[in-house]
Amino acid sequence: MKKRILTGITTTGIPHIGNYIGAIRPALELANSSDESFFFLADYHSIIKNNDPNQISESVEKIALAWLSSGLDTKKSFFYKQSDVPEILELNWILNCITAKGLMNRAHAYKAASINKNDPDKGINMGLFSYPVLMAADILMFDSTHVPVGSDQIQHLEMTRDIASRFNHLYKPLLTIPEPIVQGKDKSVLGIDGRKMSKSYGNIIPLLESEKNLKKSIMKIVTNSLEPGEPKDPSNCTVFSLYKYFASQREIEDLQKSYTEGISWGEAKELLYETINKELTSVRESYENYISDKNIINDLLSDGSKKVRIIAKQKISEIRDAIGIKNI
Repeated sequence: MKKRILTGITTTGIPHIGNYIGAIRPALELANSSDESFFFLADYHSIIKNNDPNQISESVEKIALAWLSSGLDTKKSFFYKQSDVPEILELNWILNCITAKGLMNRAHAYKAASINKNDPDKGINMGLFSYPVLMAADILMFDSTHVPVGSDQIQHLEMTRDIASRFNHLYKPLLTIPEPIVQGKDKSVLGIDGRKMSKSYGNIIPLLESEKNLKKSIMKIVTNSLEPGEPKDPSNCTVFSLYKYFASQREIEDLQKSYTEGISWGEAKELLYETINKELTSVRESYENYISDKNIINDLLSDGSKKVRIIAKQKISEIRDAIGIKNI
């Protein structure tokens, strides 16, 4: 069987360096080692927690730009919007009808949101509650063999496997049982204040902005008060932590030595900026090309959805037949 990976990209927020390090770059590297790869913008997932139409549409655009600018090759990978493939939502309903409510009760995302002891369902919508079923439909629709997941998503993929097994047992073995590719084993990418990089914390380093704004953000990284000439500890330093994601082993060892010799924080940040900017120069150039003609993005997504719908229509036809939804 071909190795077919599938990556869902939730369209919330604006992409930053943390997204690039933790999701975009490793997924694109994984695509190069797979027979087939599917990348989709999970725009229906995003409305679970966001009811602002302007934020949703802006995020879809920015995230599409981030992936394309970072090197996603639409000639080699399928790239599409979830909302452009209605067969996914049809499969979502079918899977809902065979999924036990008790399984959904155990979902981490739902349990984490049920913090009101007097009314555990307060603020919980059905989108959040049944989120793992839509995730399962995304994955099972295309017979994905491998799915990259962070440690917080492992349970949801296990649920996908359970749901697929249940369907195959009830009807016929039509659904491929996917294997996880676990990512995010390392610590979270740190933001400029030393916490996990997140837009909600206001501590991000931008991915798609100018060199000036990139440098400005890096220079704001919080450090301690050690003066130039005083030895510094790289093991507990945001600057060094970020540098390791972009530098070679030799460069990392050289900077580590410079820390023991008392490099100034200004020099360390300047080196970090130069190293990140070197990699992002081509990303920025691609971004400028795409942003100058947004029709290119729409055309690529439209072409991608047309390609995957050929697969989806065939699959949903087989599933309908198996469950008895067919011509008399």
